[in-house]
Amino acid sequence: MTSATGCAKGCATGGSPAVAIMQPYLLPYIGYFQLIAAVDVFVIYDTVKYTKKGWINRNRFLRDGEPIVFTLPLEKDRDELDIRERRVAASYAPDRLCAQIAQAYRRAPSFDETMPLVEAVLRFEGDNLFDHLRYALVRTCAHLAIDTPIRIASEIEGGTELRRQDRVLDICERLGASTYINPIGGTTLYDPAAFAQRGISLRFLRSRPFAYGQAGHPFVPWLSILDVLMFNPRASLRTMLTDGYDLIEKEDSLCPAGANSDASSIPRPSAAGPG
Repeated sequence: MTSATGCAKGCATGGSPAVAIMQPYLLPYIGYFQLIAAVDVFVIYDTVKYTKKGWINRNRFLRDGEPIVFTLPLEKDRDELDIRERRVAASYAPDRLCAQIAQAYRRAPSFDETMPLVEAVLRFEGDNLFDHLRYALVRTCAHLAIDTPIRIASEIEGGTELRRQDRVLDICERLGASTYINPIGGTTLYDPAAFAQRGISLRFLRSRPFAYGQAGHPFVPWLSILDVLMFNPRASLRTMLTDGYDLIEKEDSLCPAGANSDASSIPRPSAAGPG
């Protein structure tokens, strides 16, 4: 039986890379980092439209057992701008936000090792939204000992008029990928036959349930990775990051031949949780 890493990374086809392509999000949920850990190359879009009321620049932490939304506020601008063209608002007060998070988690068991990461991410010097999000992902991956290269879409493809599936296929081909892996929520977005025609396998990552103690309160899933880190030592998260998911061909399928239940997947968040 192959391991989670063996089933995705290297694709078991002579070393051609497994690739994932996503929008960047602010300190996203653990499933996002499972996806990064599962592939050989992780690509983040910088030239896609910023969407309001999504999870690009906001997330949730836990305070007294209740989920609290925190936001990286943005300067008002035109709706058609890409993520890399948006700016963090001059009114953003990182020290105030850090103090709120510190107060909420001051008694968490892994507070001392996690709060410096949170402060470094939220106090990033620069007002470009994409730069801020990319820094947060790279810094958090380093904290979690995830060494997957994080590439920027525009540096791979240059200017492009391609959209959605066609754009994904183009980036995969440019990277020489033999496998494309997407979170389980994307099963309705992609056509396996279109990928097969290009010699690319399509797989979806579905996280297994992961509950942990949250200071005696009823468990709230799909919070920011900062909540996971506050309540769990990094050493104990390694197995969850590499083996806590299943790699599947479609949402209702079992693991394909060659994979196993230790393989690799990403959750479908609840409607109230981050995407």
